[in-house]
Amino acid sequence: MTMEKPAIDHSIPGRSKHFMGLFRVALAVLALDLATKAWVLRTLPLYTQKEIIPGFFNLVHVRNTGVAFSFFAGTDSPWRVPVLAGLTLAALGVVFFLYRECRPEEKIKRFALGLIAGGASGNLVDRLRFGNVVDFLDFYIGPYHWPAFNVADTAVTLGAVLLAWSLFRTEKVPTPRL
Repeated sequence: MTMEKPAIDHSIPGRSKHFMGLFRVALAVLALDLATKAWVLRTLPLYTQKEIIPGFFNLVHVRNTGVAFSFFAGTDSPWRVPVLAGLTLAALGVVFFLYRECRPEEKIKRFALGLIAGGASGNLVDRLRFGNVVDFLDFYIGPYHWPAFNVADTAVTLGAVLLAWSLFRTEKVPTPRL
């Protein structure tokens, strides 16, 4: 006679509800990113700029063939888009895994992962549609310009900062009494 071990359910109760927060934040970021890029495509011809705050901020229309802040932009390999898209999909897989492991009370961590997922998705859509990413926010001081970026880049950066903060902050754990 064999005895089977009872199956252990590792799922979080209401699993579909658990992921709704991720999807809400990611979809909001994706919608804002795609809407702002559509506006730039309609109103600013490629490689033009519109001064908004003299000496500090312009709206521009540039294309980034690399990743965030133009890293790897000089690569013209035919594998560039598939490799960058694959890396983005792998990163999204990591985000979903990390989100799945979040406890409901880890609100900042969950929000951060939603920002990252939405931003990564926004740039992935551009990369698949155009082979590059539309960037339009240009901050500078005098001749010193930060590389142009977009809403998706902002969401990924803010999400990464919030995620790091949530991982490294010390939580007050009650000390058991002996």
